[in-house]
Amino acid sequence: MNNTNFSSETTDNSWGVHRGPIPDEWVNLTDHDIESLNRTYRALSFEKRIEKLYEDYPFARILVTSSFAATSAFFLHIISRIRPRQVIHFIDTGFHFAETLRYKRYLNEYLSLTVVDLRAEDWKHEFTRQEKTYQADPDFCCSINKVEPLAKIRPDFDFWVSSIMSWQTPHRSELDIFEIRNGIVKFSPMIDVSRLERDSYIREHKLPAHPLVARGYASIGCSHCTLAGEDRSGRWLDTPKTECGLHL
Repeated sequence: MNNTNFSSETTDNSWGVHRGPIPDEWVNLTDHDIESLNRTYRALSFEKRIEKLYEDYPFARILVTSSFAATSAFFLHIISRIRPRQVIHFIDTGFHFAETLRYKRYLNEYLSLTVVDLRAEDWKHEFTRQEKTYQADPDFCCSINKVEPLAKIRPDFDFWVSSIMSWQTPHRSELDIFEIRNGIVKFSPMIDVSRLERDSYIREHKLPAHPLVARGYASIGCSHCTLAGEDRSGRWLDTPKTECGLHL
């Protein structure tokens, strides 16, 4: 792995938050480096993995996203304890449940988060709304309202921290802790966390769940494409779709 030199710390005026040290060089990892990282981090707990990432790499190069969905408080609670200044990026598709937006505001205050919204260009989102692409072509709708907004900022970072877990979908069951995806190193510290471990952590820390969980929603996305159901059975019902495209 390359050693990274650091210059002075800075504040990003557009966000009004302290971003941490700016690296003089980009982190540039090879496939061999990724294999080595996976061996090293696999022996750690998911919390220790997150701590180590911040120890090993510059804070300013780390991207963290959250959907503020069913049990997002689990992941966000850990991040807020380990790195309170970390900016959380939320992809606002324009189709979220009102409960999701309320939950986001609540967790923002409850965990003292700094959240930045990402959105599709207005005209593109309006096209998906008018044409109801979430019904006609849900992959295209997700591409415009989820994948593209994140893709625009992804080149500004070296690592993307995600809270996905292997038991959630067949695709996620094949993923490792570190992977190079679309020009960024995907870091999934919770990929091998079981549902029992997740739920135990939530109970132990008395973390609030998304309000729709009490109404039978185990996985929560956009309002047009989500119904109540176990695990992800309520997502994109009657279609073969299981992922929005962000993690593919």
